[in-house]
Amino acid sequence: MALLVIVRHGQSVWNLKNLFTGWADVALTHLGEQEAQHAGMVLKTYHFDVAFTSVLKRAINTLEIIQQEMKTKLPVIKSAALNERNYGELQGLNKAETGVKYGIKQLMLWRRSFTEIPPKGESLKNTYDRVIPYYQNEIVPKLKEGKNVLIVAHGNSLRALMMFLENISPEEIQHIDLATGAPRVYEFSPEMKLVKAEYIKLT
Repeated sequence: MALLVIVRHGQSVWNLKNLFTGWADVALTHLGEQEAQHAGMVLKTYHFDVAFTSVLKRAINTLEIIQQEMKTKLPVIKSAALNERNYGELQGLNKAETGVKYGIKQLMLWRRSFTEIPPKGESLKNTYDRVIPYYQNEIVPKLKEGKNVLIVAHGNSLRALMMFLENISPEEIQHIDLATGAPRVYEFSPEMKLVKAEYIKLT
């Protein structure tokens, strides 16, 4: 029975400052490094055959710390298909100040709507449309081989994947967040039917 575990990277410098991050390549905070260490502790009893991550260093560094904590060295495949949603002209702007400038309603549409596109950026649907084909073409074949896969990526790229795996509607996903550094496990049957989806807790 194949396992897939997804982990959102630890807190980043721009998460801490409440800035739209998107494709900006920012580092982890000290807390973010601690969250990655905790994820590694949670995953110590798990075996993985391969790991996937984005090309952004906050995800790459989180994966490195997880591996250090697990005392393992996995083959790692990096792809921009797993990058965070591109927030376009909003990147680097303070979320609260953006809400004051454009109104809270518009701010929430940019942040939570499935289809709303920030200026020169991506909607969650755009993100979904690059994440899911990559998952189907590159990751599903490994799961079908019985390999256990770890994905360390970003809030929106992983929310898009959650939509696909858990049959979450565009309306429902607006109210779902993935906590930083919190591993979520998916178990599949040999026919790739989803058997279980849950957060892993440290025991």
